[in-house]
Amino acid sequence: MFEKVLVANRGEIAVRVIRALREMGIASVAVYSEADRDSLHVMLADEAICIGPAASSDSYLNMEAVISAAVASKAQAIHPGYGFLSENEKFASLCETCGIKFIGPSSQVIARMGNKSEAKNTMIKAGVPVVPGSREPIYSPKEAKRIAKKTGYPVMIKAALGGGGKGMRVAESEDRLEEMFLAAQFETRKAFGDDTMYIERYVKDPRHIEVQILADSHGNVIHLGERDCSIQRRHQKVLEESPCENISPALRSKLGRTAVKAAKAVGYENAGTIEFLLEPNGKFYFMEMNTRVQVEHPVTELVSGVDIIKEQIRIAAGEKLSFTQKDIRLSGHAIECRINAESPERGFMPSPGTITNLHFPGGNGIRIDTHVYQGYKLPPYYDSMIAKLIAYGKDRDEAVRKLRSALGETIIDGIDTNIDFAYELIKSPAFEKGHIDTGFIEKHFPKYLKK
Repeated sequence: MFEKVLVANRGEIAVRVIRALREMGIASVAVYSEADRDSLHVMLADEAICIGPAASSDSYLNMEAVISAAVASKAQAIHPGYGFLSENEKFASLCETCGIKFIGPSSQVIARMGNKSEAKNTMIKAGVPVVPGSREPIYSPKEAKRIAKKTGYPVMIKAALGGGGKGMRVAESEDRLEEMFLAAQFETRKAFGDDTMYIERYVKDPRHIEVQILADSHGNVIHLGERDCSIQRRHQKVLEESPCENISPALRSKLGRTAVKAAKAVGYENAGTIEFLLEPNGKFYFMEMNTRVQVEHPVTELVSGVDIIKEQIRIAAGEKLSFTQKDIRLSGHAIECRINAESPERGFMPSPGTITNLHFPGGNGIRIDTHVYQGYKLPPYYDSMIAKLIAYGKDRDEAVRKLRSALGETIIDGIDTNIDFAYELIKSPAFEKGHIDTGFIEKHFPKYLKK
């Protein structure tokens, strides 16, 4: 087992990883930007090293600075969390070259699954269902039109190396395709420094289902059930839950088996997520694989009893999974609400500033993952998520009631948040009945999208 691990991230996930390391008796090293000098992860770590100015490109995305911090602190491994360098094959390769264990899959697997076109072709060869679309990278509207004629409209235009909802557009007809393609490509180039695109048939109002998998270096692969991440705003997840409501045991089992098949097809190692689009008729299609831990991993931890972060670290250290698929017993229901520093009333504009008063709820079945505290000055340079509020109950109805109660108790003064918006979502009759899909907010809360 490792003696010291560097956490190459910030915010709540850095705090989450540092706490797991503490519980395992492993020393932790935090890295931070000048803007994060007073962040909680810096205070909790055994060591902390400043790696640059506030801008992510000069700090958390600065591979050389992160590696230098690991070498200087004599850390044996790096946990990348999510975002930043977590799915960067160049960084994983640099870790490998420097003899530092990257807590995640190999750089080759990251590259293979990070390129959506290649990932899709890999799944086709493995017999995993995929959405009809392009098999090769696309660089021009002319190529896009050729593929769209085969798949039929509407089509989804996506960044081949993208993520987080960036570089995505829907073209309803050929008349709009060129405009949408160029807009998506421009956004892709700006966000990822790459203009490679791909096209697929647009599946209207599906459910966004993802399956958590764990794989060790000894050939063992298991899944921890599925999560429903359908409630999204502009392709960004808002609420996530596990298990998925209103699907049959047979479909649930099939999703899990397919996810394991997909992971084995690429020789996957560590924690990962296979994402599917699920149509109302029960058909599902591979969408992508996230080669890292997800923001919403706590809901799976609560229903499975498995600490995913600790398993990541054990797997990276070469240990075998301590359980088999038969040992996994999913129980109860968990729902996660992302709490963001933003103003839904003003088009979800970010709201940095100082938190003047703070109260998080507690009680049986309530979990809070956060890095903020009363008096904390929220910097304007990073993602607006400041906390995750997770409720666990014996069934979905109880989990919903607990989440509603917990949101009602949460107090965050000094900045705007999306708490009232989230409360409104979970009070809606459609949500209570589990009638959700990726178009949920557009259908039931269009007033927030017009601002």
